[in-house]
Formats: sequence, C-alpha cells, structure tokens
Amino acid sequence: MYRKIMEYLTEWRSSPYRKPLILQGARQVGKTYSILEFGRTQYENVAYFNFETDPLLVKTFEESIDPGYLIPILSRMSGQTIIREKTLIVLDEVQLCERALTSLKYFCENAPEYHIIVAGSLLGVAVNRERFSFPVGKVDMKTLHPMDMEEFLLACGESELVGQIKGCFQNDTPMPAVLHDAALTFYRQYLVVGGMPDCVSKYLETRDFILVRHTQDMVLQSYLNDMSKYNSQNEIKKTRLVYDNITVQLSKKNTRFQYKLIKTGARAAEFENAIEWLSLSGIVTRIYRVEQPKKPLENYRDIDSFKTYVSDVGLLCAKKDIVAEDVIYLSSELDDFKGGMTENYVCCQLTANEYRSYYWTSERGAEVDFIIQREGKIIPLEVKSADNTKAKSLNVYMDTHKPQYAIKLSTKNFGFEDGKKTVPLYAAFCV
Repeated sequence: MYRKIMEYLTEWRSSPYRKPLILQGARQVGKTYSILEFGRTQYENVAYFNFETDPLLVKTFEESIDPGYLIPILSRMSGQTIIREKTLIVLDEVQLCERALTSLKYFCENAPEYHIIVAGSLLGVAVNRERFSFPVGKVDMKTLHPMDMEEFLLACGESELVGQIKGCFQNDTPMPAVLHDAALTFYRQYLVVGGMPDCVSKYLETRDFILVRHTQDMVLQSYLNDMSKYNSQNEIKKTRLVYDNITVQLSKKNTRFQYKLIKTGARAAEFENAIEWLSLSGIVTRIYRVEQPKKPLENYRDIDSFKTYVSDVGLLCAKKDIVAEDVIYLSSELDDFKGGMTENYVCCQLTANEYRSYYWTSERGAEVDFIIQREGKIIPLEVKSADNTKAKSLNVYMDTHKPQYAIKLSTKNFGFEDGKKTVPLYAAFCV
C-alpha cells in the first residue's frame, strides 16, 4: 500500500543535510512497514534491529554508543555487512533503550555517512531522560499518522478517482454525479475501516467489517496495555478514564472538552497529565480555541479551552461499538453522533497533512470547527455531516474577520459561492 511518507524518506536519503531520522507515531500506523519497504527499494540491504525482541541489543548500547564500536557488532548481529551509504540501519521500538537515542548524536557528528532510522511508538512519554540527554539538533524527526482518505482510495485501486477529486478541488467544478456518489460510498467505508494499515489490508482482502472490527479491538487493547506499561501507577486509571470518555464528549452538541463529563466534580488539575500523555503518545489529537484568528495563531490560543479527537476515525467507531451498516446506510440512530464523528474524520485528515488546527468561538456562541493557516492565509473550515450547508457561525466569522475565503465541508458537490469553497467530505485530504 502506497504511503505518502515514502516521498519524505526519499528526500531525506538524498539530502546533503541528512541526519539520523526519528520516525514516531502511535502503534500500528505503519512505521516499521514503511521503513522496511523504503529500505528494500532504495538500499542494497537493510540491517533491522528490534529492542523489544532482542534483549542483547540494549546491553550492546549500554556498553558503548560510539559508532566505531557499534557498527562491527551490529553487522555481526544482523548477519550482514553494514556499508556506508548503501545499508539502511533500522532501530525499532527505540523507546525501550534511551542509550540508543543518545547514540544518534554521535552518528550525526562522527559517522554521518551511515544512514540510520529509528522508530518508536511512545517516544514522547516512555523515555526517561534522567540519565541520558535527547540528541537535540542532531536528528531529523517525522511523525507518521494513520492512512488518510487519499491513501485509502489509492489502496482501493482508485487512482483515477483521486485524480478527478484533486482536479475538481483545484477548479471548484462539480464531480460527475456517478463519481460523486461513488466517492461518498468510499468515504463512508473509510469512516468504519479507518486508516490503520492492517485494518485497511484486512478490509481489502475480505470486505469483512467484523474481521476489521476485531483487528481494531486488538489495536485498542494494545493502547490500553501501553497506558499501564508506560505510565506512572497513579495516572493509569485517569488516562483510561479520559480515553474512554472522548467518545462521550464527541456525542455532545458542544464538542469542547468538559472535565465534568469524565466524572462529577472533576477538575483540570486532576486530569491534565492524563490528557497530555494521550496527546504525546499520538493516541489523541488536541486542538485549542483561538481567541483571535491572527498570525501567528499559536500566540492566540486559549490553553483552557480545547477539543480532543481520536487519532483514527475507524478506532473511534470501534470504541463506540458502532455497527458498520449504521454508518454505511446513514442510520438515523446515529444522528447525535454524526457531527462529532465527522469532525473527528476531518481532524484526522488535517493532522495527516501536518496542519496545526484550532477552532474559534464568538462571545455569543457562534463556533467554527477548524481554523488553519493554508498557503499563508488564515482559513476557517465549517464541517457538516450531511448536505445541509447552512453555516450561521461561519457567516458570523466571515462578517467579523473578513477572511479571503472559507471552506465548507459536507456531502455536497464541489463549488464556490459568496466567498465559500464547498468541498465534499471525501476530498478533505485536498485541503
């Protein structure tokens, strides 16, 4: 399955400023597969090491982190010669050996001719930095997210449809009705399957939503296990409470995160560490309210008002135990949840395309779902789960702040009218 990360990795390989690369992201987003596929196609050989399955590896790095010492030993352990420029060295589950992270500094300074990528699922939260320093400034860093809608369509063999979608987005011209309906069908399938590569693969092989759900449940269980393994004892229960509560928050008309919905009398001080853990692990995405839509947006964020979204919309459906047919056939029983689910989907697409998103509210209660900086302009995005594109809040925003244009995401076809660019939900990746 094609992943956009391949383009970044290819540029990294040929860059004269290349440093050792840290590829991070939540579990099961395809880090190892992407790296090994990249190594298979771009290098003569790959020397792969896994700190989780090879305890001797940790001892090796504890003995010395000098590249001159490590290279011969790693060559012997992998059973192949590690050659400068021609071998890709891969260190997986690196969060289990902080000493290996520190070694990247010396690979950068003393052995830049070796190409090395390390991968880890919980680098933001699992590494204890009391003994060894993180190699600040000596590494390149990249985060891999679940597959977005474009990657899902390409995996389904729909490259022509992707091209048509991109053309219509660029020119604000409606898709032919047949193609529009077909793309909406793929969009609803994506809501159920999500972007975890293993889930997408299972779906394409079997078209069996029950098997996909089983795979998603296993991913969710691995997240729960990580909450116990890489968390302090008194934070485990709080972290699980917050994670379980996110689906409840998204079912509310106001999707802003509310501590009182976790439990009666809950306060920020009690749960802020748990939310930070989930955010750093890549399991959830947190977006803040922006008080004024001005550059730089980060300067105007309200740290006390935010929304949380699950990192993958398929996992959201699995957590909520939503039946696939209810999503595919637009069951009215999901009416209370459709808005939050659609917002979560759009957030996933924006995050996968490396936007830092915010939301906006007025003093009188108008709310715009997402505020982003696109092509140097601050753009508001309004999200609707159906073809009802009446957007009173968006109109309030436009009257107040006069953006160059706005984007409305719904099930309506492409178009542009009154300064609003109408984009079907299946094309959110184009943004």
